[in-house]
Amino acid sequence: MDKLLKLVGDLAAIIGIIVCIVAGVSRISGHYHLAGFETVTLFIAGIAIMLVASLIKLYRIENR
Repeated sequence: MDKLLKLVGDLAAIIGIIVCIVAGVSRISGHYHLAGFETVTLFIAGIAIMLVASLIKLYRIENR
């Protein structure tokens, strides 16, 4: 179970970072919509995904 939580936490962190980078670069380059969503919305979604990753990692640390 610990290995699964580590994998999910790492994947969520990587996906969150990628979503934030894509949204930020898109916004800086002047595109305010990406894949039918506003880039600000995608940036907030990336932050939320990274928050989930942080909570998973905190849960793992607490249960050691």
